[in-house]
Amino acid sequence: MAEFSVSHNHADHVLVASPSSVVRQRVLESLASRTRRIEEAKGGAEALLQLEKGFWQKLILDRRLPDLDAEELSRTVRERFPSVEVVLVEHEKDDLADAAADALLPETCNAGLGGAKQDAGPLPDGQTEPGGTEDVSAEEALPGMIGRSAKMQAVYRKARLVAARDTTVLISGPTGSGKELVARALHDLSSRASRAFAVVNCAAIPETLLEAELFGYSRGAFTGAFQPYSGRIYAAHQGTLFLDEIGDLPLSLQPKILRFLEQREMQRLGSSQSVRVDVRVISATNVDLAALVREGKFREDLYYRLSVFPLVIPPLRDRPGDISELAEFFLGKFAAGGAPLALSDEALAVLRGAGWSGNVRELQNVMERAVILACGEPVIRAAHLMLAGGSESGTREIGRTPRCGA
Repeated sequence: MAEFSVSHNHADHVLVASPSSVVRQRVLESLASRTRRIEEAKGGAEALLQLEKGFWQKLILDRRLPDLDAEELSRTVRERFPSVEVVLVEHEKDDLADAAADALLPETCNAGLGGAKQDAGPLPDGQTEPGGTEDVSAEEALPGMIGRSAKMQAVYRKARLVAARDTTVLISGPTGSGKELVARALHDLSSRASRAFAVVNCAAIPETLLEAELFGYSRGAFTGAFQPYSGRIYAAHQGTLFLDEIGDLPLSLQPKILRFLEQREMQRLGSSQSVRVDVRVISATNVDLAALVREGKFREDLYYRLSVFPLVIPPLRDRPGDISELAEFFLGKFAAGGAPLALSDEALAVLRGAGWSGNVRELQNVMERAVILACGEPVIRAAHLMLAGGSESGTREIGRTPRCGA
């Protein structure tokens, strides 16, 4: 990423986000002589799009946004664009323009402003601000999800903010981190919960069949089309369409998906009629879509349409505090009908020290194997754990695996 030098009292690129045109104009006029480039956004989603498109050094953020919570948005910006300094301002204050202008002065920001608050940097997982009252367990987990670490709390907060809206959401995260669980939770928490949740795995369906699967087809549209098919998009009418592994969507189909997102209408193969569809779209990927855009493998305009509200799921290795709770949940699941199982301290230490390249799905597999190897013992020991890597069979055994009945 290109770097821009910032002088002691000058910032080159500033983005102002406020729903009030009067406020934006006052800020623009106030900063006109102090910055080389100023752009404006009417809301939080538009601000995110602007940040994606260019290089910014400061974001002056009105606390009263029409679409997103300013505090949550500031956290998202801090995570995704760590080089951007966020300044929160109160738009009802008479001195907002002066406060915003003063925010460009590093010494003023450090001293504190009456009308503006400089957003703090990220805190370690599980910690809160000194003297703060935030409880990392206070935010209720999303339906079907487990984890009380600070990073998962942030995911829960953002997901609940956007769940009730029809905003298009892009969920990114490594394989096995629970992206589909988040998508289902967004659907279950929305007004569309009683309607269909249609899933399309873009990587699992051959390119030659994917268009027909998504858009449907009319009778006789191609050889073998003896009966009409409405398609997955139409099946999600008034519900949610989940496009999993969206990074594998063929370039040839991307313009049609883009048109569907823009017009909310589709054409079945072999038909000249357009069909209006009321669908909320959620997509997921385990690859860097922005990198695919730079490589010419993914359309830039489609990327921006999909990522109106991004949600990033952290890998399991970045939230070790959740491992114990997840492991105990899986023990209960796989020991169903049998005696309750417990984790020994030694086994828990091994789990917390693992790399978890397969994330939560890998932990689930390890615990299922451990229940089998425990042979009815009430405690899971380190010897029952078989972690990925390190042996000819593709797993690494910790200690000597016990024999049932030995």
